[in-house]
Amino acid sequence: MSITVLSGVSAITVTIPQSQYEYARGDNITLPCSFTTTTPINSRTLVIITWSSLTQQTVIDETVIATYYHGPAPTTDIDTDYEGRMSMDVDVTQGKANLKLSSISLADNKDFECRVQIPVDKKGKQTATTRLVVLAAPSKPICKIQGTAEYHQNISLICVSEEGSPPPTYSWERRDVTNNPVPHDPSTTDKGGILSLYDISIWTSGYYICTSENKIHAATCNITLSVRPPTISSSLGWLLDILN
Repeated sequence: MSITVLSGVSAITVTIPQSQYEYARGDNITLPCSFTTTTPINSRTLVIITWSSLTQQTVIDETVIATYYHGPAPTTDIDTDYEGRMSMDVDVTQGKANLKLSSISLADNKDFECRVQIPVDKKGKQTATTRLVVLAAPSKPICKIQGTAEYHQNISLICVSEEGSPPPTYSWERRDVTNNPVPHDPSTTDKGGILSLYDISIWTSGYYICTSENKIHAATCNITLSVRPPTISSSLGWLLDILN
């Protein structure tokens, strides 16, 4: 008669419920992380929980921002850049390893990784990642004219918001003196906040409004465009170009 002895294999699984979390700038938030393990955990079990920020340049740059050490003398280390606005909400017996951030800013738009290490439990899935998207309304855009607003010139109307998350989209509209919409000339292009106007004339003059908008809010700026006849010097230059 033979006896078979079955040995259990420890396996850890780390999970974050969502691949992305969206919050408004200035919010106090929690990024949840949980783990399961077949290893019994008591007050003397060494458990290391690490949260890192991930930035994608040419390669992924991982920066450890918070570490919790569970054992006879539990300790938490917080990166100096996050001191005063970051903490960890941990209960290893319940498999909780949450990260708490206060007063989030646009600089917190990045990926975060939760890692749980138990020296006697090295198999399984030790990490999980999520994306934090910090939402912010577009700042009031700046409108300006690029080029010379004279007959037959090509010019651009530029519109840009310095802030906005997600990045805002831009659209231009033109209105007449009675504030009624006027269609753009067929040759006009409107792309990425740049309204390109070609071979302009007196009829190109008008009131132009740019709207900068994302899922949070919209903001506008405007330009009054007055197209004038060319100056004497530019007229002479235009004539010389024709003669040459």
